[in-house]
Amino acid sequence: MARLEEEVAQLRQAIASHTVIDQAVGVVVCLHRLSPADGFTVLRVTSQLANTKLHTVAEAVLDWAHTRRPLPAPIMDALNEALRAHPGAGTVGS
Repeated sequence: MARLEEEVAQLRQAIASHTVIDQAVGVVVCLHRLSPADGFTVLRVTSQLANTKLHTVAEAVLDWAHTRRPLPAPIMDALNEALRAHPGAGTVGS
């Protein structure tokens, strides 16, 4: 029973994480006129360049979208670099 409860808890965490990532993809897609696939790629590349977990990058993007507080510098720099790889997608200010 304990194993099943642990598995259910892990699945719930995965669902919550995917929701945050999907919302952040939506922000990137809307602001930079990218396809959803390209929006996800931008976030994934940002995560790799910033050496930061994808979920953490997604949370930062959502926080920025909700509050307009600046993104942490390593994430902002990595996001701008990832966006430069997509023609027509502008970069992010502070």
